Amino acid sequence: GCQVIATDFKIDEIDERATRISCDLFEIENPYEYFGKPDAVLHLAWRDGFKHQSNAHIEDLPKHYVFLENLIRAGIAKVAVMGSMHEIGRYEGAIDEHTPTNPMSLYGISKDALRKALELLNKEIEFDLQWIRGFYIVANTEKGCSIFSKIMQAAARGETEFPFTSGTNKYDFISYDELCRQISAIVCQSEVKGIINACSGTAVALKEAVEGFIKENGLNMKLIYGAFPDRIYDSKEVWGNAEKIKSIMNVQ
Repeated sequence: GCQVIATDFKIDEIDERATRISCDLFEIENPYEYFGKPDAVLHLAWRDGFKHQSNAHIEDLPKHYVFLENLIRAGIAKVAVMGSMHEIGRYEGAIDEHTPTNPMSLYGISKDALRKALELLNKEIEFDLQWIRGFYIVANTEKGCSIFSKIMQAAARGETEFPFTSGTNKYDFISYDELCRQISAIVCQSEVKGIINACSGTAVALKEAVEGFIKENGLNMKLIYGAFPDRIYDSKEVWGNAEKIKSIMNVQ
């Protein structure tokens, strides 16, 4: 029931039911007019999302803010932005909208800064702000840079062993399809605003999630535990508080 305008540098793989526009968002002077005065924007654009220490995060941060600020000052009613649990930094337990942020990567720092800048702007200009804080996404596609995509890539190359960390850290995993359903539900309603976790609400050990992924996809792959050290900024056990997203999805 929504009229969707989808934009990216490359649009050939975007669902044809959307109005597809190929452009560079940062080069558009008046995006509100350019995109036909939309009711809402869902901001998913981000370079080098899996390269947490890439300088692109810092370089692009002001450009993302200016793009969104231009939409807001022109009159857009709703701004939904994809955030990340990496805004929080090293933390143990459930993350909610009140959890203090202490990002430990350029990726986390940049996402956190964009959120804070938009919250500040929201005090000056009235608009609905939804900050969709994503957790660990599971998808069985070779396209991507997640651990799951890398396993699919290795399997496609005929490899049967995969170097791994200890796998003991526990994270909140969410399937790609479920993430899409949650994001759509969030944007298509206006009662729940602010920081909203897109999550499962439970913590699962990384090795359990990956072993299950390998089995589910029928892959002949053995994990080589301890080949890589655990990242120092990753939490031992962390998950999203799912109260807000359950209320949106009408799940008890």
